[in-house]
Amino acid sequence: MRKSCFALVTALTILASTGLSQQPGPYKVLKSARVGGEGGWDYIYADSVGRRLYIPRRGNPTSGIPTRLTMYNLDTLESEGEIAGIGGNGAVVDPKSGHGFTSSKPVSMFDTKTKTLIKTIDVGAAQPDGIYFDPFNQRVYVFSHPTKDATVIDAKDGTVLGKIDLGGVPEEAVGDGKGKLYAVMQDAAGSVTAIDAKTMKVTGHFPLGDKGRCNGLALDPKRHVLFAACGASGNPPAQPAQPMMVILSAKDGKILTTLPLAGSSDGAEFNPATKEAFSTQGNGTLTIIKEKSATTFAVEQNLPTMNGARTITLDTKTNHILTMSQERGPATPPPPGGGRGGQGTAVPGSFTIVMVGK
Repeated sequence: MRKSCFALVTALTILASTGLSQQPGPYKVLKSARVGGEGGWDYIYADSVGRRLYIPRRGNPTSGIPTRLTMYNLDTLESEGEIAGIGGNGAVVDPKSGHGFTSSKPVSMFDTKTKTLIKTIDVGAAQPDGIYFDPFNQRVYVFSHPTKDATVIDAKDGTVLGKIDLGGVPEEAVGDGKGKLYAVMQDAAGSVTAIDAKTMKVTGHFPLGDKGRCNGLALDPKRHVLFAACGASGNPPAQPAQPMMVILSAKDGKILTTLPLAGSSDGAEFNPATKEAFSTQGNGTLTIIKEKSATTFAVEQNLPTMNGARTITLDTKTNHILTMSQERGPATPPPPGGGRGGQGTAVPGSFTIVMVGK
């Protein structure tokens, strides 16, 4: 309890330091499940059809920590087992075929019913990071920073269909369900790359001006509006590097407006049912943006969650947002001569899933 209170106080302190207040609003933390388990983590993925939550955990052989794919009941957050040897940064599921994939090297393809590995898929020089499943044509897109491309995989049989040169460092992607994909670029000069899913060709690049370090991307497919969550804006040190949500047209890339985020984002979602965009920040905050019309947007709420809870997934059946983190001890001091201190040591068994809703 004391550690949970500390995480809440930390998030509130960070909100105050950024000049953003904790606003009253419709969202609150509904549940925090301290599920434990050691190992690295990155993305969290909700299979709203299969009612399961997937979190790959990276192992450490020297510490005896195994690599595995952990699974939880999406409603209760109780464990539903794990698949040994399958790790990576993220996971996605094709509900139609029952096949899942992780952004590991090689990519792992698994059966969601039997919870077993089907096969591994060679992706060449790519270093898998972000991953996206597009129900439009049952394809999986695996994104690589160093090669600046996406490997396209057929979710039905795991065949590699080709690669797409994205012209930048890709992070998160989203599709409109009708054959158009968008991927946000993590470069210092941020941009969004538009992709034709049928031809696997890039159809446009949308620059984000002086906004960069963009990690999250969400889409309102009905109104053709993109939400790019960017960690820096302006021209430091002349201007503060305020994290921003850049809201732009998915048709031509025209920037509609920008709104401040409560911290540096590592993921974004849009809920068509509520017309809200969400951004999770590593400082333990969740920013909720209300889409009032196709051209009018406002920050609806900044909600403290848990320090380090930086990635996000949406359960479209319950409208719940899920994120995750672990408790840490005090951060290490900055090195002599300046710079940033390191993260504090992780508290064993403290890995926690956080469920947010109304």
